[in-house]
Amino acid sequence: MTPAELQASAPREPRRRFGREELRRLFPILLLVALAAIFSLLSPRFLQFNNLMIVAQQAVVLLVAALGLTFVIIAGSIDLSVGAIVALSALVAAATSASLGVFAIVPACAVGVACGLLNGIIVAKGKVPSFIVTLGAMVVYRGVVLYFTRGAPVSIEDESFLDVYSGRSGNIPHSVLIALALIGLSAVMLNLTVFGREVRAIGGGERIAFLTGIKVERVKIAIFALLGLLCGMAGLLQGARAMAATAQLGEGLELDAIAAVVVGGTPLTGGVGSIQGTILGALIITILSNGLNIIGLDPYFQNIIKGLVLILSVFFTIDRKKIGIIK
Repeated sequence: MTPAELQASAPREPRRRFGREELRRLFPILLLVALAAIFSLLSPRFLQFNNLMIVAQQAVVLLVAALGLTFVIIAGSIDLSVGAIVALSALVAAATSASLGVFAIVPACAVGVACGLLNGIIVAKGKVPSFIVTLGAMVVYRGVVLYFTRGAPVSIEDESFLDVYSGRSGNIPHSVLIALALIGLSAVMLNLTVFGREVRAIGGGERIAFLTGIKVERVKIAIFALLGLLCGMAGLLQGARAMAATAQLGEGLELDAIAAVVVGGTPLTGGVGSIQGTILGALIITILSNGLNIIGLDPYFQNIIKGLVLILSVFFTIDRKKIGIIK
């Protein structure tokens, strides 16, 4: 047979089809593009530069909190006190901004870390489910905020504080630049460090991780402390944007943060997940809220749309092959 005949008779590789795995991997991107396209068609205001900057600023607090929650969820835990920690950190930042100015970031983040450490110690050392611990912590931290504010806002008037954390360089908000830096650090920690591999190992199987020599309790405490630190930053940025800390600040943020992580492809069962997925999830949640407001949809009906989008996203993005049991 001639070389041409041999080549013709050789078995051909089957064409790669766009299957379920590709859909799962690309669904967050496709959904983000689809939402942007729909809202831009329904309202010309959506793609205006000013509105896009508003979307970016709105996404910052959710994204920063969701970055920390990504580590917790990958490790197989949960934290429902995210919004309350953000509110408490914002209160501390507001209360100290007059005397410390820009350096109010230190007590704000310190309070966030302290709250996260407390949650982590009770979960890891006390062997109490993270759902129960953080549910109680949410009530306690929110109660502390209500006790000190008495329901009244605490204003932030220091110009240097506001300029650094809510000002702009050109047309880019400083909060967006800070969020980008935190994204880079979080991605390095999760993907390029031993700590990141330990987090994934614990989420994949805590008992197996312990038998391989991983200090499970220490890592668990560390991830809750990291979440507290990022919540401290989120509270600082939210307080600077609103120029005040209020008792209602951060209410419902924990649900939006969990939704952002899950929509981005990180299952609540733990073991797998990514920072880029969380970024997409946060943008989807923010664009959905922004777009629904721009087109003037009934606020009460918006919750129905958001819930349906969340369920649809999880249905398509969950990787069932990597999850042994759906709980």
